[in-house]
Amino acid sequence: MNRLARTVAAMALAMALALASGCGGSDSDTAAGADGTALEKVTYLTSFGNFGRDAYAWVAKDKGFFEEAGFDVEIKPGQGTGGVISAVVSGQAQFGPIDLTGGLLQMGSGQAKDFVAVAAIQQRTMAAIATTEGEGIAAPKDLEGKRLADTPGSVVRNLFPTYARLSGTDAGKVTWVNGDAQTLMGTLASGSVDGIGQFVVGKPTIEAVTKKKAVLLPYSDVMPDLYGNALITSTKIAEQKPEMVKRFATALLKGLEYSLANSKEAAEILKRNVDVTNPAAAAAELDLMAAYVAPGGSSSAIGTLDSGRVAKSIALLQDAGALPQEMTPEQIIDFDLVPKA
Repeated sequence: MNRLARTVAAMALAMALALASGCGGSDSDTAAGADGTALEKVTYLTSFGNFGRDAYAWVAKDKGFFEEAGFDVEIKPGQGTGGVISAVVSGQAQFGPIDLTGGLLQMGSGQAKDFVAVAAIQQRTMAAIATTEGEGIAAPKDLEGKRLADTPGSVVRNLFPTYARLSGTDAGKVTWVNGDAQTLMGTLASGSVDGIGQFVVGKPTIEAVTKKKAVLLPYSDVMPDLYGNALITSTKIAEQKPEMVKRFATALLKGLEYSLANSKEAAEILKRNVDVTNPAAAAAELDLMAAYVAPGGSSSAIGTLDSGRVAKSIALLQDAGALPQEMTPEQIIDFDLVPKA
């Protein structure tokens, strides 16, 4: 009888634990924070793969900044501006960074709509063509006759015709092939292409992968007024949950600020979450990115966006024939949600 009683008790305990576990996971949209408060589940896409430049999202999660703001965040690798916009607009993700100029080009051409920028990540564009020594590329004109790779929706690729025109390069003499965010540098290392679309902060990672000295042609050399990445969300979320958007942006920017001040720690955090990370290269990317994130002018806060400067960027693209004349900054930026200078 004692053995039977013990068996029945064990079975009852197992059933109770199973039921408790089932009840705890029944709500897929919420999780509990340290204080028991329900957290809102959010999917965030990085800008382009899982490189050091995007480590700040992992830092915001690791350091508890997202949780403090009321979020349980799943971070997934993005595939460039076009991919991030598509995922956010379709509801597959709620937030993600895109190159603001790339967003303008997609919106102006009718390729994308129903999204808004709510905070700047970089105050200057980091878009560039990257190659290595020995490929015969030292200036934009040298790209003629060359073969370049990038993801189809990346800002580097979409902005290239404007960059080529302003730099005196014949875009028609440059061949583009499709690539994947995580394999582009390997493609360059293999010699199957002469160059790739990349951000300037990718230089340390390019050198680590190719074992050669990197050569970059920054777009900012010919288009200095353009912003870099900006955090976006869907128009629907911005309109229906403005305070939620502000809380998320604040937590993400807190992660960004911490990462730039502690690049080695941020790189190690990225390594713990993304096994293929090269910590030294990731930290170097963050160190290079710091100059692009720092606010300019009289502003002391990261994340700000200036309407007048965005208007100048639009005018530049319009003069190059890349945007329709009727576009305004307010079509792509919700200035009520942007951090104040």
